[in-house]
Amino acid sequence: MKKIVAILALALVVTFITARAHRNSRRPVTYLGFDRNEYPGDENLRALRQTFAFTGYWLNNPPGATANSWHGKREAVQRAGFGFLVLFNGRSYAQLKGAPNPGSSDGDAAARAAKAEGFHRGTVIFLDQEEGGRMLYEQKQYVFAWADAVRRAGFRPGVYCSGIEIAEQGGGFISTARDLHGSPGGGDLVFWVANDACPPSPGCVFPKQPPRPEASGAPFAEIWQFAQSPLRPQFASGCKEGYKPDGNCYPPNAGADLKLHLDVNSARVADPSHARN
Repeated sequence: MKKIVAILALALVVTFITARAHRNSRRPVTYLGFDRNEYPGDENLRALRQTFAFTGYWLNNPPGATANSWHGKREAVQRAGFGFLVLFNGRSYAQLKGAPNPGSSDGDAAARAAKAEGFHRGTVIFLDQEEGGRMLYEQKQYVFAWADAVRRAGFRPGVYCSGIEIAEQGGGFISTARDLHGSPGGGDLVFWVANDACPPSPGCVFPKQPPRPEASGAPFAEIWQFAQSPLRPQFASGCKEGYKPDGNCYPPNAGADLKLHLDVNSARVADPSHARN
């Protein structure tokens, strides 16, 4: 009798473990990535790959820069095993106000740069939009003209923008991401949403199971940038987890002396731009 009870108990344990494993196998997988304006250097890719599945990749000069150190590095990045977030620096409202809409020409430039870097047709190119809140008329005209040009060239348009809710003068709140997504044609864009406010951001952390992009507050987000360097106290002062005394976020497998400060992202897939050859 004791032997039968022991066998039944063992069977119950095996059933429980199998059921839990099955539930875990169906749990959505997310991937960790980083982005930074400066190329981290060929010699650091291996260490970074221990933590990250994908990286941002600039097609033109990043914000505030006079050169693009990512130029010509696609093959090195792919050989290291990274997926991509292919990124094109867009224009600010000050550059658009009172001027002819340069969206089409910038979209053509983004497509040409992507081809020159060896990215294939169908790659998602993200238009970097740094300004938050509801977008003005000129900004939306620019974004969607850019997207149309990128699409005509055989690529898929996406946008990097803020997911932080900003109070409006007339009452209520709006984020750039929600404003764009709700605009005509917005649902055809791929959204890379930045929200380093805490909550929902967990801070400068590198979990094996990163937070889901929709936890950013934008349910349509494919990628969530949840930590930035340096820490922005107006948003993330309550979430200093992992940030160093200088306010920056550094990867765990690279020496502190390298000063490889970066932004941290989560995504639904390991190659969010679907750009690997």
